[in-house]
Amino acid sequence: MKSLSFALSAVALALGSFSYSGQVSAEQAIPEWPQARYQNTPTIEDVLGYPAGSRISSPEQIQQYFQALAQAHPEQVTLFDYGQTWQGRPLFYAAIGSAENMNRFQDITAGMRSLADPRTVNARQARELIESLPASVWIANSVHGNEISPAEAAMVTAYHLLSSNDERTQSMLENTIVYFDPLQNPDGRARFVSRYYATVGLEPSADRLSAEHNEPWPNGRTNHYLFDMNRDWLALTQPETRGRVAALLQTYPLIFIDSHEMGGDLSYYFTPEAHPYNPFITTEQREGLSWVGENNALWFDSFGFDYFTREIFDAFYPGYGASWPLYHGSLAMTYEMGSARGHEFRTRDGEILTYADGVQRNFVAFMATIETASERRQDLLQRFFNYRQQGIEQGSRGSVRSYLFPNTRDIAGNRKLMALLSEQGIEVGQANDSFRACGESYEQGAYVVQASQPAYHLIRTLLDTNVPMDEDFLAEQERLRANNLPDQIYDVTAWSLPLMFNLDMEVCQQQPRVATTPVSTDRVVAGEVSNADADFGYVIPWGDMNSGRFLTAALREGLLVRSSDLPFTHANGTEYPAGSLIVPRSGNAENLTAVVQNLANASGAQVTGLAKSWMRDGPNVGSANMKQMHAPNIALLWDQPASVLSAGSTRFIIEREFNYPVTAIRPAQLRGADLANYQVLILPATAGGNYEQALGDAGRENLRQWVQRGGVLITLGNATRFAVSGDSPLLNSSLEQKAQVDGLADIAEQGRANGILIDSDDEHQRHIRNPNAQPDWVSGVIARTAVDQEHWLTAGVHEQLHAMFIGNDIYTPLRINHGRNVVNYVGPEEVLASGYIWAENQQQIAYKPLLMVQPEGNGLVISFTQEPNFRAYLDGINVLFMNAIFRGAAHARPLR
Repeated sequence: MKSLSFALSAVALALGSFSYSGQVSAEQAIPEWPQARYQNTPTIEDVLGYPAGSRISSPEQIQQYFQALAQAHPEQVTLFDYGQTWQGRPLFYAAIGSAENMNRFQDITAGMRSLADPRTVNARQARELIESLPASVWIANSVHGNEISPAEAAMVTAYHLLSSNDERTQSMLENTIVYFDPLQNPDGRARFVSRYYATVGLEPSADRLSAEHNEPWPNGRTNHYLFDMNRDWLALTQPETRGRVAALLQTYPLIFIDSHEMGGDLSYYFTPEAHPYNPFITTEQREGLSWVGENNALWFDSFGFDYFTREIFDAFYPGYGASWPLYHGSLAMTYEMGSARGHEFRTRDGEILTYADGVQRNFVAFMATIETASERRQDLLQRFFNYRQQGIEQGSRGSVRSYLFPNTRDIAGNRKLMALLSEQGIEVGQANDSFRACGESYEQGAYVVQASQPAYHLIRTLLDTNVPMDEDFLAEQERLRANNLPDQIYDVTAWSLPLMFNLDMEVCQQQPRVATTPVSTDRVVAGEVSNADADFGYVIPWGDMNSGRFLTAALREGLLVRSSDLPFTHANGTEYPAGSLIVPRSGNAENLTAVVQNLANASGAQVTGLAKSWMRDGPNVGSANMKQMHAPNIALLWDQPASVLSAGSTRFIIEREFNYPVTAIRPAQLRGADLANYQVLILPATAGGNYEQALGDAGRENLRQWVQRGGVLITLGNATRFAVSGDSPLLNSSLEQKAQVDGLADIAEQGRANGILIDSDDEHQRHIRNPNAQPDWVSGVIARTAVDQEHWLTAGVHEQLHAMFIGNDIYTPLRINHGRNVVNYVGPEEVLASGYIWAENQQQIAYKPLLMVQPEGNGLVISFTQEPNFRAYLDGINVLFMNAIFRGAAHARPLR
């Protein structure tokens, strides 16, 4: 059959329509399940033309198969759309259950929403719901598009549930609704499938060196904007995540499986997770996770499959798919299958791992978990209800009873955060009147988040300044580090949304007595224009993304806009901060009033008409301190060695938050291209290489000449290494080694050291360390910085700014004769705002620069020493990044 398949493919190739069949036979038919008898359901081969596990299905094929199941079993399958990807692919999930349960599906989901809010049901009603509702399992697959077998296993599992009439399966369907989210990342999977089959030859290769096992940049892991969407559950920046969260808040599944793949040399990982656990995950939830893991293990033993638990993936960071549902009371977990990353993969032990192997093992894990839900139905429902009820009680009598946001600055940031919380199922109110709470006064319009609500645990997780790790765990990490062993911290240790948004917030031990209006999920509220017919023009105060969006829209409309380097006070007595925008009637079109009103409405900006230009204090409109804003052409380096995540989040921020276009340019073109058409060029952080190798001497010189002619070069994170390197660096700073607080004994000329006495273990550790070491790697903390309020680059930015510190890049400050350090980390005692950092790093980063700017000819080099666009959830830095682009372009001096 294989020879015939390839013969037919050869004919197709000759006809110009070659498509590799990819049919690799499994040792046994998939699915394999004891006592399964299949009938009356279309198989994958019936619908798609190839057996299950023999080909990597495209997003379109997977959707086609679920549509076929819904058509064949309308009484048991319902499909729901929950959004659309950036590339226009549909996002959907399937609900599958017994005919009886699906007939009352709307009542079941309504019942779960009632159970999720104990305030709406009394004890009798809750008991009746717990006795009558089925359990539910949500199986989310392949959020990383190149983790391929889970999505295929979703089709196989759905087929088995609908087709097999064995008693065990039928019992599961009677007790459980199963939700399949087969494609969390259709765009990434499409990228992988297309590139994989473009590289496969006459037959698949199991060699890890082969092209089919080594994807080109940016690979299929990420979505269109190159986001790792498994870290997006806090900020909800991507439509895939936003749609999924909305669906989960309609259904409240009791168990959530986030099914992944990992390196092919590993076996299979499932719950329980590694330490540390987030403190807002309860003992009962951890016990429930063990229920799932133990039953999975029984089934894996029966099939002879290897597995492991607890060793890698922890449950501390709440931004994973396997974490976020926990804080609503569900059980959520990661499953990881060793990946063939294609049809076949030869492991280091010499065994051949196939795609079909991954499909079958995921199928077994899914079925085992469904069985756990079925058998533990009532316990799971009761514990879900208890979690939500206990949250209300803890929020009403604990030390944290409300979070208060004055909303007196950064109106856009406050609004976006409140909408974001609302999207995550958290109740937020906006005060209808002024009020006092915990000794402070708040004006009408302040935001209030009461802790006494069912989402209490999620509120604490997202809004607390710091969520602590276990002391025992941290002590072990210090021991490992002291012995030059890798630590076990898996992801960032800080994520407080108010800090990342850089907003004012007070934690209060009482519940304010003030009427509030519920906040919707609208992230931008329409702006207004007052005194619209004023004779001179308009002013827009600078300092948040409402005014930022107004600026970019105005530039794209071709309006004449000026921005002040200094604060000013208008003749009417109103004070405006540095950066504020002036849009005069002179120099703009006659329909300016209508244009400004439209821009204000769309951007959220508050615009005021000015009768005259006279300023009581500060620069007048014709001053050199009132810069004309130009619409810059922005280039972004794209492709290796740029970090996929840095390049993607940077492009996303500019295009989707700033609403401004970007041109992506590959290093090969950048080395010698005429860049005269661009005013701003951004180098993202790197991963797996450096810009010295990618651009070479010719590329560096090309960039230097472009900057000297008036270009603005912006480096992000470790891309700053490129700016400080070379014989004639673009930036007169240096990357630091690890600071040595005391010296070591020198080695004598004869090869002997001066004798020393070691009288403690600490002294021993000091003497065995590497004197030339780099600073230790920091997994990720939120650090405090101080902002130079007198520089044009920081116009509209608050005097204190929070930033992520990740990694070990620490730079020396610029000397005053070279440039300015406009944002610096504060002193060692105050620099850590949230998270866990090694003591030596905390000392060393103090007073070091986060943002430097240095003139170079007619242009500028602006360097962020840390990634300002990390995961696109540092909203508090957006205005600073916007200043670097747009105010930087205005301050450069090219021939225009």
